[in-house]
Amino acid sequence: MARCGTAALALLLLASPAWATDWKVIPEKSRLGFKGTAAGNPFEGQFQRWEASISFDPAHADHGRAVVTVDMSSAQTGDKEADQALPRSAWFDAKTSSKATFDVQSFQPKGGSSYDAIGTLTIRDVTKHVVMPTTIEVNGATLHASGHLDIVRTDYGVGQGTSEQWVALDVVAMFDVTAQQLK
Repeated sequence: MARCGTAALALLLLASPAWATDWKVIPEKSRLGFKGTAAGNPFEGQFQRWEASISFDPAHADHGRAVVTVDMSSAQTGDKEADQALPRSAWFDAKTSSKATFDVQSFQPKGGSSYDAIGTLTIRDVTKHVVMPTTIEVNGATLHASGHLDIVRTDYGVGQGTSEQWVALDVVAMFDVTAQQLK
């Protein structure tokens, strides 16, 4: 009889509701981009094709999750030469490693609407543990999140054979996302 009670309790715990709310990104109100320096001049770019799944509740942020998948061939800077070079093997290698992924396993509250998004970033099949400072605000059925992550491009094999005098090693990945609550 005790085993039945234990098994029933385990099933109830497994069936209990998740501690997060699911959100759907509104593409026309969202942006995923990057910025850096080339030949001493700052530049910015953005990815035209990407998708994200987000589960987040500020009351249970540490149970939140997010997975962002980026089509690396969709990078655009507005500079024709750079836009043609970025998908090539020396940079994003979009033919071999077509997708980059940011997999957030939890959000750690830092006070107010500030969080650390803790997870892994994979670019060109190189995966590293990262902590991304993030601001998340929930207003009714709308979530707004923004953040940035400083990375060293060569840690992910990006820009192989390109001197840091030509393109700086430090790059900032950034996002500004608006999402609607799923029901």
